[in-house]
Amino acid sequence: MTLSPLPRLMLEGPVRAALSEDLGLAGDLTSAAVIPAGHCATVTAVARRDGVVAGLDLAALAFELIDPSCRMTRHLADGDQVAAGGRILTVEGLSASLLKAERTALNFLCHLSGVATVTNGIVRAVAGTRASIACTRKTTPGLRALEKYAVRAGGGVNHRFALSDAVLIKDNHIAMTGGIRAAVESARANTGHMVKIELEVDTLAQLREAMEVGVDAVLLDNMTPDQLREAVGIVAGRALTEASGGVTPDTASAIAATGVDLISVGWITHSAPILDIGLDYVAGGFRK
Repeated sequence: MTLSPLPRLMLEGPVRAALSEDLGLAGDLTSAAVIPAGHCATVTAVARRDGVVAGLDLAALAFELIDPSCRMTRHLADGDQVAAGGRILTVEGLSASLLKAERTALNFLCHLSGVATVTNGIVRAVAGTRASIACTRKTTPGLRALEKYAVRAGGGVNHRFALSDAVLIKDNHIAMTGGIRAAVESARANTGHMVKIELEVDTLAQLREAMEVGVDAVLLDNMTPDQLREAVGIVAGRALTEASGGVTPDTASAIAATGVDLISVGWITHSAPILDIGLDYVAGGFRK
C-alpha cells in the first residue's frame, strides 16, 4: 500500500499550536540568554533504538515555521525502518532557531514513530495470513488523523475516523434499542445506501442472529481463538470479520490464524511508547 503524505493544511494547526504552547509568553529565555546572535549549527535526529519512522513532515514543519531559512536533509522517509544509531533528519540553521523548534519536532517524531513501530510489530506477527491490523478511535484528542497516518506508516489500516464514517452497533446500542434485530433494522432504515453497518457480538448465538438479519461486518469481541475459528465458519464469507480484544504481539498470530479479516487494536494509538529519538549537535559556527 502506498503511503500518501498528509496535506500541509492538516499539519500546520497541530504544529503551530504545539510551538505556541512551548514558546509560552516570552519565547525561549535560555537560548536568548546564552546563544550569541548569528551563531549557526547543524543537528541530526538520531534513533536511539530500532523502529519505524513517522512524522517527518511535522518535524520539518516545526523548524520551518520557526525559521524558514533552516535547511533540512531527510535521510529516511515515513514508513522506513531505522536502526539504533541511524540518522533520520539533519537540520542546519541559526542555533537559536533550532533550539526553539527542537522539542516540538521531536515530540511529533518520537510519538508518531512509536505508533508506527508497534503497529509494524503486530503486522509482522500476522504476516502470511489474511488478517490486516486496524487501529480504532482510541486516539489522543486532536491528533487522530496524525496517529492514524502513523498506523498506515507501520503497515496497518484505519478503522473509522469518526462516528460519521459508518454504523457500528455496539452492546450499549443493542441494549438501548431492545435487541440485535431492532438495532440493525433501525440502522438500515435510517441511513443511506452508501453507509456500511457493522455489529459487535460477544457470543456465537448473537453472531448467528446477526447473520439472519444481515450486516456488512461483525466485530467479534473478546473471543478465544477457538471461538473465532467457529465464528469465521458461521459467517462463511457473508460479512467481513473483525476480531478485537486481548491483542498483543504474542497473541496476534493465533488470532490471525483463525481466518478473520481484520484485527483491531486500540493500544497501538492510545498507549504506544515513543521511539526514542535524540537531536545531536554536529557542528557550529558564525555566519560570515
